[in-house]
Amino acid sequence: MLGLFVHIIDIALVLVLIYLMLVVIGERRNLWMIRGLIVLMLAAVLSHSLGLSLLGFVLTNLSFGAAVAMALMLQVEIRRFLELLGRGEIMQLFSSTNTPVPKANTIIDELVDAVRELSQKRTGALIILEIGPPIDENDFSVPGVRLNANLSRELIQTIFQTSTLLHDGAILIRASRIVAAGVILPISERIASRQLGTRHRAAMGITERIENCLCIVVSEETGSISIAQRGRLNRPLTSNRLRELLLEQLTPVVESDTVAPKLLSLGRRLTGLWKWTQRWVKR
Repeated sequence: MLGLFVHIIDIALVLVLIYLMLVVIGERRNLWMIRGLIVLMLAAVLSHSLGLSLLGFVLTNLSFGAAVAMALMLQVEIRRFLELLGRGEIMQLFSSTNTPVPKANTIIDELVDAVRELSQKRTGALIILEIGPPIDENDFSVPGVRLNANLSRELIQTIFQTSTLLHDGAILIRASRIVAAGVILPISERIASRQLGTRHRAAMGITERIENCLCIVVSEETGSISIAQRGRLNRPLTSNRLRELLLEQLTPVVESDTVAPKLLSLGRRLTGLWKWTQRWVKR
């Protein structure tokens, strides 16, 4: 009986730890990575329990390697978790926040406004937008500098100013966040693209290689706005037409990026239940 109780406590503590990691990480792509690690760990435990020693050994080591790789990729999130834990402020993860969840229209308006102002000033820009599963950064010639910042009109315009070090590359936008800047893209070798500038050829090149993305281009010479998808360039576009195309393609993607707020809501409910239980026990 005591052994069963210990196993239940052990499983509960592991679930709490995983939940805290999900709250801290928040980003959808990383949540899928956590889910994959959990599947590997469960498969390893099941293999050992069934006596499949060789398979269990392989899965255990694979889980360990995956955990180390994730620790390297999620250094910022893990540092935040450890800082909260060290200061004894871990309950801040469940505290209510006044930050609203970004809406699709808001994100698209910010993006279109930035592109329109860049076009009016004839400031060249190259913007990659995910419209499906996360892009494998190995498809880029150079992954660029990771930002993981909230998308805003001011930030986009600042990045593409010619006085900044990142203005020559592209920015990668995932849902409501600017993931990276200074991304160097592969150039299209199609004959029709050789008459175009480098940014337009790069937009065609990345969309030829990756189907689940759009690429917005602002010409430095003319200020014209273009959008590339599946290797085809749609140009020139007005800002209103750009907004229409983005609403068609991006609304489901941005609205799906609400996993973290849902987790936080669940956390606040659990915290409220815990406080109520403590008051009940004291009575």
